[in-house]
Amino acid sequence: MLNIHNLSVSFSGEYLFENVTFRIGAGDRVGLVGKNGAGKSTMLKLLSGDLEPDTGSMAIEKELRIGFLRQDIEFTPGRTVLDEAYQAFVEIKKVEADLEKVNIELNERTDYESESYSELIEKLSDLTHRFEIIGGYNYVGNTERILIGLGFKREDFNNQTDTFSGGWRMRIELAKLLLQDNDLLLLDEPTNHLDIESIIWLEQFLKAYAGAVVIISHDKMFLDNVTNRTIEISLGKIYDFNKPYSQYLILREELREMQLASQKNQAKKIEETEKLIEKFRYKATKASMAQSLIKKLDKVERIEVDEDDNAVMNISFPVSIDPGRVVLEIDKVTKRYGDKVIFKDIDLLVERGIKVAFVGQNGQGKSTLIKAIMEEFEYDGTIKLGHNVQLGYFAQNQADYLDGEKTVLDTMLDAATDGNRVKVRDMLGSFLFRGDVVEKKVKVLSGGERNRLALCKMLLLPINVLLMDEPTNHLDIKSKNVLKKALENFKGTLLLVSHDRDFLQGLTQLVYEFKDQKIKQYLGDINYFLEERNAQNMREIEKVTVAPVAKAVVVEEKKAPVSYEDQKKQKTLQNRLSKIESEIAELEKKVAKDDERLAVDYEKLMADASFFSEYEKKKTKIDALMTEWEEIQEQLS
Repeated sequence: MLNIHNLSVSFSGEYLFENVTFRIGAGDRVGLVGKNGAGKSTMLKLLSGDLEPDTGSMAIEKELRIGFLRQDIEFTPGRTVLDEAYQAFVEIKKVEADLEKVNIELNERTDYESESYSELIEKLSDLTHRFEIIGGYNYVGNTERILIGLGFKREDFNNQTDTFSGGWRMRIELAKLLLQDNDLLLLDEPTNHLDIESIIWLEQFLKAYAGAVVIISHDKMFLDNVTNRTIEISLGKIYDFNKPYSQYLILREELREMQLASQKNQAKKIEETEKLIEKFRYKATKASMAQSLIKKLDKVERIEVDEDDNAVMNISFPVSIDPGRVVLEIDKVTKRYGDKVIFKDIDLLVERGIKVAFVGQNGQGKSTLIKAIMEEFEYDGTIKLGHNVQLGYFAQNQADYLDGEKTVLDTMLDAATDGNRVKVRDMLGSFLFRGDVVEKKVKVLSGGERNRLALCKMLLLPINVLLMDEPTNHLDIKSKNVLKKALENFKGTLLLVSHDRDFLQGLTQLVYEFKDQKIKQYLGDINYFLEERNAQNMREIEKVTVAPVAKAVVVEEKKAPVSYEDQKKQKTLQNRLSKIESEIAELEKKVAKDDERLAVDYEKLMADASFFSEYEKKKTKIDALMTEWEEIQEQLS
């Protein structure tokens, strides 16, 4: 499918990676891992053709279709969600537009017996056949299925894309990619802006996907569930194992231990040989033996141990001044967007020094409440900051606020004050921006590097209360651990939005769950919260579908507990749904291949009764499966 041979890329004279060789074959589900800045996103740009290597070659299978989900996306203003998603179907939309023109012209014409009218009828017939061949009658249903799977509701379809956050726009881009029927998918941090429901749906989609996939992700569970191979980029080299991430880590460590043991044994033998050489070197009768040992030693290939990239950030969040005992009071706060109520009559009191976690499904108002505290929009109710409170705010899309045309150094210098400007280079160094790296423009940094820069920039301001919304997005695992340690040592107050149980574990003393327009307090850490909710992990909490809020309800009715039979039925329906999606994906792949054959030799194949019969059966089967899929979705909702 795709062969990479001796690939090298350098920036400012230093190699990001050098003489890298590997192959991607059909069915490969590759997890591309490594530290922020190791070259993961650069590798995807090379594979997609966005970037040319300094040296080396790539052999790509003829007509290989590659889809690339980039971290930075741009949409044309004025399009709705559906309009943007339909951009995946370039040829279908063109043929559809041509059909519309022909039909309009036919309706306006009255010269039914003329030659030009006959030509128009023939053109209509050709366009109709082409439209059918390229899937024109299925693309609307497929688009809706993918968008719903990624968390959109039908009422969202006609809203303009610029009314959605960066995370939701990323979902639209992902939908376009999944609709294009590519042979190879390159996904750069696809789960960063997805809630648990959508992550689970994407996992199932990728498992059933007929092509190959290369994924950059720092979500260990996602990698383990989807991938069957791991390629790590570290210190300019790659390590390639046919195992998912967690198994790869074990094998990598075992390999390194074996290398260390072999190196130790070799070093011992070399030392013994050197002693013999020294002993015999000056004895006439033993001089020839000494020379023989020297030649033998020169031929020994020294065992090298794979280096580990252990460079990590050095972060601390100093408290500026001590605030009053109460740092935040929220009283009867309600936020609406039109008719939609995000939360209603929220009451919250936060005392100095407490560390609080906000958890719950996406769309329940966690980030919205943080933004309300930062006065980013109007709301009903009152939010009052305590005496001497100095807020530090890290938004979920914090890196988007950075100017891509500025260098790393200028970004910091422009935000610095007279008091801390002289410390800027030291601060950047502690966040792993050293040497010539500080002269890089922000737009060429990876997502993780931008997050690190945003964290560093935040420290230029005095802080005693930290508001952090998904700060671990884009951060590699080592950087997550360093950030967690810094927050543990922070002596101020912390309000943290996160769905990462590993990150939250042991970090906060209080949990607020956002659900059904309300918040509920749990007086303990994340483990206590999960125990109280009788759940093993955050996925179980977040994947539960939120019940729609009934209008004009005075008395809340208690729902009957779900019976074993109902649970069994739900599981059966879910299994059937997954199977249908796999069958549809496989059939669509086969129909696409038939369509390619038809495009090359239409007349011959259409004259083949058996081919045409099988072709129609596949399309009929897809329609039947789509109908069944919709019926099951109705039963599950």
